[in-house]
Amino acid sequence: MPGCFKKTLFALASLISFVSFILIVVAMGTPKWMTGKILCKTGADLVNATDPELVKFIGEIYYGLFRGGKIRQCGLGGRRSKFTIFPHMVKKLNTGLHVMIIMFLCVAICFSLVSFGFCILNAIKVPYRAINGPAGACLWNFFAGGFVVLAVTSFMAAVKLHHLTERIANFRENIFQFVILEERFEDCFWICVASATAHAVNLLLIAISGIHFPKIKTKTEEVNVTAEDIMY
Repeated sequence: MPGCFKKTLFALASLISFVSFILIVVAMGTPKWMTGKILCKTGADLVNATDPELVKFIGEIYYGLFRGGKIRQCGLGGRRSKFTIFPHMVKKLNTGLHVMIIMFLCVAICFSLVSFGFCILNAIKVPYRAINGPAGACLWNFFAGGFVVLAVTSFMAAVKLHHLTERIANFRENIFQFVILEERFEDCFWICVASATAHAVNLLLIAISGIHFPKIKTKTEEVNVTAEDIMY
């Protein structure tokens, strides 16, 4: 049986792994990875809009991995619309990169659950095989956190290098052209960053569990029995 200190650390690590699993699932299902402000350039150019008048042509956009929405402002008031990435819009985006982001997160979910199981196992007993022990728990946490980092990095590349927001904003816009004024990474993106950080914390906890702290031994006083003591 593992010691009390080791049990506590692995129980905490298992809780963190499960929380990481929940965080990734929530992030994937929420359409708030990115928000931004979009300018209807065509409308602004038509009326030669100056700085005070540009407010009438600035809308908003938000999207996640599967769906999103936007408010078009082209001088006639805001018009709300919603869209889905699959199956139509993904053809206009970098399909391979977008699918890779989703795949990375799905793999991270699997490894988070495996990490949860391994941490529970190590909290209950000391496994006979080394791969089932702290080494295995470290391995699965490393994979889970690594795949989340890959997903986050790939999403940042899609936004900054492949102009993801601009492509989504101009999807099926035959008349008006939209320009991105501002982009902000939102809660779901940072939730994934928190998930990767959680697995890094797990690696630290597992490393601490392997430290053998020296045991404090109390010295017992030696009793010297003399001949006089025996007489009395």
